[in-house]
Amino acid sequence: MSDEIVDSTAVDSTAVDRPVLEMVNVSLTLGEGARRVDALLDISLEVHAKELVAVTGRSGSGKSSLLNAAGGLIPASAGSVVVEGEDLSALTARRRSALRRRSVGYVFQDLNLVSSLTAIENVSLPLELDGTSLAKARRQAEAALERVGVAHGAERFPDELSGGEQQRVALARGIVGERRLLLADEPTGALDELTAERVMSIVRGLCDDGAAAVMVTHDQSLAGWADRVVRLRDGRVEAVTTRPTITPELINELS
Repeated sequence: MSDEIVDSTAVDSTAVDRPVLEMVNVSLTLGEGARRVDALLDISLEVHAKELVAVTGRSGSGKSSLLNAAGGLIPASAGSVVVEGEDLSALTARRRSALRRRSVGYVFQDLNLVSSLTAIENVSLPLELDGTSLAKARRQAEAALERVGVAHGAERFPDELSGGEQQRVALARGIVGERRLLLADEPTGALDELTAERVMSIVRGLCDDGAAAVMVTHDQSLAGWADRVVRLRDGRVEAVTTRPTITPELINELS
C-alpha cells in the first residue's frame, strides 16, 4: 500500500460534511505502575471546518494531552482519533507523519523553534520536509510571516527576536501552507493584551477561511473568540459552552 495521503475531498462527496477532527471515546493513559495517570477519560469531540474550539480547565485537567492525542503525537490508549477522514490508529507511522505535515499545524507552548534556523527557515521547514520546493516553501513562509505581522524578522534567528515575536513565528509555522487543522497550546502566552487580540483575529480569520482549530487557553477573554468552549476536569469533559463569535468589524479593527 502506498504511503501517500489521498486527497479525500476529490473522491468522497461526503467529505464536505465530515468533521476535520473527530475524537470518539478517547482515553489516554500515561506512565506505568505507581506513575500511571489517566490523562484523558472517554473524550468525544467533533471540530468542523470554520470552527474554533477553545479548551479550558485547571492545570493537570488534560488540556495539552487532548492536543497531543488529537494530532497523533501520542497515540490514544482507547477510542479513535480521525483527522480529515483518516483514522490515525489505522495508519503506519510514515502515513501519520505525512498527514500531520500536510494537514495539521501545531503551536506548542514552549514554541519548539529550531535555534540554528532563521525565522523564515523555521516556518518553511515542514513544507520542505514534505517535498515542497525551496522556492515555493519560502514564498509560503513569507506570506505566513506577513500574516502574523513579523515579516521584518524573517532573516533573524529565534534568540534575536523578542518573546512575542518568537510566539508569532511559531504561529506562522502552524498556519503555513494549506493546513486544515490548527492545534495551539496557549498561542498568546508570551504576548501583551493588544498583540494577543491581534493574534486571535488571525486564528479566527484562518477558521473563517475554512480551517478548524483547537486552542488551549487559560484566558477567558480569548476563549470568547471561539465558537465553543470545552472545559476539562480530571481528564473528562466537564462542560461545553457555545459563545458568540467576534464580529467581522472588530476583526478588521484589530487587524
